[in-house]
Amino acid sequence: MRRMSSSDIVITADDRLPPSSQPARRPSAATGRRAEPRAAGEARPKKAKRKLPRLRLSALQKMAAGGVAMTALVVGGAVLWHSGVIQRTAQSAVASVLNATARAGFRIEEVTITGRGRTALEDVAAALGAPHGSPILGVDIERVRDRLEAIPSVKVAAVERHLPGSIHLAIVERQPVAIWQNNGEHVLVDAEGHQIPGAIAGFEELPLVVGDGAGIRAEELLTMLSSEPQLATRVKAAVRVGNRRWNLMLDNAVHGVEVRLPEDQAEAAWHRLAQLEREKGVTNRQVSMIDLRTPDRMVLKTERPASPAELAKRKDNGA
Repeated sequence: MRRMSSSDIVITADDRLPPSSQPARRPSAATGRRAEPRAAGEARPKKAKRKLPRLRLSALQKMAAGGVAMTALVVGGAVLWHSGVIQRTAQSAVASVLNATARAGFRIEEVTITGRGRTALEDVAAALGAPHGSPILGVDIERVRDRLEAIPSVKVAAVERHLPGSIHLAIVERQPVAIWQNNGEHVLVDAEGHQIPGAIAGFEELPLVVGDGAGIRAEELLTMLSSEPQLATRVKAAVRVGNRRWNLMLDNAVHGVEVRLPEDQAEAAWHRLAQLEREKGVTNRQVSMIDLRTPDRMVLKTERPASPAELAKRKDNGA
């Protein structure tokens, strides 16, 4: 079977379109000549699409491009933030809302305080940081509590907000346990060694602790002394020596009996002294110093200068 050739196609008169019905031929875009008409049933040629060039980036290049974009975003945000525009806008909006709540009646009309003794009222007001008439919803309860507890005389504080217009402050002040003498100055200290500012008037009967580091170790000392309460009442002063050990003064802070405790096992030495005092009354003799720094022996120093009370007693007795 032979192949069909162009000579086998015969176009008859019936297959031709009359001239009036033939479509006008349009000039070719390429040549400017009229395009030949399409035969019946011939498909319209598709218009060629214009393709844009594609960038072929490697994975490393894509990562670099992403990094550049992210850096630009972060840097731009940082510049905007440090310029203060965002903060000022936010603060202005919050202030407007709080002022509106204050006008609606949610403002500070009353502030009450409990537990205040030595703490200055000015310090409490500064810690609150919000005057009467200011928006009560603008008070940061946690920050006020932190500022109150930062006052040296305050140990614990609590803050309550009672809508629409009351703030209640409750404080627990530090309680002095000793008077600390350091560099010629006297200050009250609590059980944790915190200094309590203010006058020591009214607390003169507290034990006197002297020397560098004595204030911080005062509670430790008092705990040890309380294990022998009868002898502890006679301790009028305690001197911290080299921030390592204690010298105690019995009966009188200046002219009393000096008791030298060891650096190690001080509590055992204290118990030994109390026992000797109960059994033999060692401090009732003419003793000016008792050295307990050696565990297996005790050194006594006599010829203690007579105290004013003893001098008065001798005078009364005609001595």
